[in-house]
Amino acid sequence: MAFVDSHCHINFPELSADIGDVLSHMRDNEVICALCVSVNLKDFPQVLALAEQHSDIYASVGVHPDYEDVDEPDVALLVKLAQHPRIIGIGETGLDYYRLKGDLEWQRARFRTHIKAARESGKPLIIHTREAGADTLRIMAEEKAAEASGVMHCFTETWEVAKAALNMGFYISFSGIVTFKNAKQLKEVAQRVPLDRILIETDAPYLAPVPHRGKLNQPAYVKHVAEEIAVLRGIGLDEVGQITTENFVRLFKLSNIVH
Repeated sequence: MAFVDSHCHINFPELSADIGDVLSHMRDNEVICALCVSVNLKDFPQVLALAEQHSDIYASVGVHPDYEDVDEPDVALLVKLAQHPRIIGIGETGLDYYRLKGDLEWQRARFRTHIKAARESGKPLIIHTREAGADTLRIMAEEKAAEASGVMHCFTETWEVAKAALNMGFYISFSGIVTFKNAKQLKEVAQRVPLDRILIETDAPYLAPVPHRGKLNQPAYVKHVAEEIAVLRGIGLDEVGQITTENFVRLFKLSNIVH
């Protein structure tokens, strides 16, 4: 049995202070690799260093839509940084109309920059969308995100949004939220997404799944997300692990994933 945490932030101080224990616990729980996702350029060297130091950690490069007053990436810089062999994705990028209000055209412009960089670099997109489904899909279509492919990470939107993303060749990733009792709509989406397009993640250090809800999250807990998917789909836990691992390898064009 093997699992992959397709999205985490183990460079954040809550986890990096005990990175040895975090990685040991991850491996003890049959999580064979994790993708540490960049959220800004200032901390990108820490993200990359983790991937360089540990063969079961990969990295991405990008600037999260929640970060307003930070160094703004351009296409050329993202493409250059993405050439590193341990960088397997562009992002996380996207739109967030929940945390920030007002004129968010800068978010939309940044999102377009990341899509262009993904198309040019050949690396898939890692997309964050919150209360911005319509604009996210519109910009994805306008910028031809389908040419890059990618994943809708920590998915919390409707089936209609999922279906539109699937039609553009994207994968849908479920976090610990899918284990929450009140996440009925999300559980229904998890039952409908084709098995060959599902990923699992923690988004650690946030959103710990049941039975750890409310506590500090970590990659080891992605197994609980897999358990919920198995129940919702009526299949075995081993099968969920195998399918989601194969999906991760295929999306991120890996050939030498650690086993």
